[in-house]
Amino acid sequence: MNKRTTARELAMQALYQFDVQGEVMWECIDQFFLENCPEDASVRQLAKQWAKRTWENVALCDDLISEATIKWRMSRLSAVDKSILRLSVYQLKFCTDIPAKVVINEAIELAKKFSTAQSPGFVNGVLDAVLKKLEIKI
Repeated sequence: MNKRTTARELAMQALYQFDVQGEVMWECIDQFFLENCPEDASVRQLAKQWAKRTWENVALCDDLISEATIKWRMSRLSAVDKSILRLSVYQLKFCTDIPAKVVINEAIELAKKFSTAQSPGFVNGVLDAVLKKLEIKI
């Protein structure tokens, strides 16, 4: 697995923990990253940066997700899917160095690995709608 994929996976898992346990997780986030990626400080740093900046922009990310999920309220989304979507929307909006196609492909892979069989298609559809809203071309 490449470093950015590993960092993305760790950031998504951290966002899941923030969603479930609240901001108290910031107190032990460094320990979480160290336990899950002891061999590479650069991966831990990138994961922390993405998680922190996504969480700082969570309201904006949630608004974009809500607009894209017309029939679904945020409260109905699983915490895993929300975490994947939040990270991906953050990256689409703010990480212009990452191609949109990469963000979407990585999100689909996260959904395949961590969520239900229906989640990859759902995540793809939501992110496609967000792309249109942000007027980003693949």
